[in-house]
Amino acid sequence: MQLTKFTDLSLRVLMYLTQEDRLVPVTINEIASQFNVPRNHLIKVVTRLNKLGWLSATRGRSGGLRLGVIAAKLRLGDVLMELENAPALINCAVPLCTLKGQCHLKEILDIGLKNFYEHMNTFTLADIVNVKTQSAVINMHKQYQVLLQAK
Repeated sequence: MQLTKFTDLSLRVLMYLTQEDRLVPVTINEIASQFNVPRNHLIKVVTRLNKLGWLSATRGRSGGLRLGVIAAKLRLGDVLMELENAPALINCAVPLCTLKGQCHLKEILDIGLKNFYEHMNTFTLADIVNVKTQSAVINMHKQYQVLLQAK
């Protein structure tokens, strides 16, 4: 199993927004620059995260992005399940498998996927932004501010 680029970027955006002690709001341009991703793709990610209530977006000159939830309450399994939208790892109906109903592969994979999400729910956004990650995010914020001032 591999996460989609959409989910990967969504997690990075959420992690980037965990640092609340900034003087200026985080912008889409900043995140696009920091993670070297197309702005248009990032807009889709931010729109989805905003609709889910996981981030808050304010428009306008002084607008920006910030976390819309408490990081310690956003469970990783819930995020992955919502963004991946994968109810099953395989689909025996399309294309129709000649073994459908005669093997246990789908059942076993479904159990594994359920266990994966349950285990991931033992971690929160706050857990994945540990001291090392938190320091890296703070440095990214500082580097971007220096870049802005140089312009």
